[in-house]
Amino acid sequence: MALILAKLAVSIGVVLGLSLLAERAGPRVAGVLAGYPLGTAILLYFIGVEQGIDFASKSAVYALPGLIATLSFLYAYFLASRRCATLPVVPQVVLCSLCAFGAFLGVSWLFQLTAMSLTQAAVVLLVAIFAALVLFRKIENQSILNRVRLTKGVVLLRAALASVIVLIISGLAAWIGPRWAGLLSGFPVTLYPIMLILHFTYGIGPVHTLIRNFPRGMGALWVYILTVSLGYPVLGLELGTLAAFGIATVYLVSYSTFVWMRRKSVQASS
Repeated sequence: MALILAKLAVSIGVVLGLSLLAERAGPRVAGVLAGYPLGTAILLYFIGVEQGIDFASKSAVYALPGLIATLSFLYAYFLASRRCATLPVVPQVVLCSLCAFGAFLGVSWLFQLTAMSLTQAAVVLLVAIFAALVLFRKIENQSILNRVRLTKGVVLLRAALASVIVLIISGLAAWIGPRWAGLLSGFPVTLYPIMLILHFTYGIGPVHTLIRNFPRGMGALWVYILTVSLGYPVLGLELGTLAAFGIATVYLVSYSTFVWMRRKSVQASS
């Protein structure tokens, strides 16, 4: 029971924080920060607690191609939303979600058929990130103009979505083995609930912005998973997680600084 409560507290806190950020700082910032290893970190950590360090370390290898499945999830959601733009919002969300889940499971199934080393998985994900950066550039950025008041109902919805997703995926790990557990840990645990809330509340525009900017923060996920896979057997679960978060944070701060300096340089030259 204590472990379940810990899962609930962590997942709820993360989703609520990112949701508030999307409203106040905009979906572009939230999309980049959603690449921070929050959902994946939650799942890999609790998989390690329940199934052991060796299991979690092996799962981390397949969390890398699991993120390719997440990119497929996001792009399928985007394409489906364009096809059903004239429908009411509820059918839109249902159809987009079904297409996105189908893409995620299809890509995951293909990767679980292939034995991959950590190096192979890392290289494949890097290629996928660069491809997504090019592909997603066609998606238009859109800010949230009229913010909806944060009601108790919205808070409960966010909490329920985060809790259910984390509990289901982490609970399945023992039954499906490290390969599938790793792939499913790449599922956008924190991002998907935010997408649903933005879609229901503001329409599809801000969701597209979130999707467009997600690959830009994925470098943090990449270095986090590499550190976990290599660090868990050496440092253990707690120190390995802290080390991975530290390296991911250094990456994200460095990336954000680079983007800020480049933007200032462009503004100065124009």
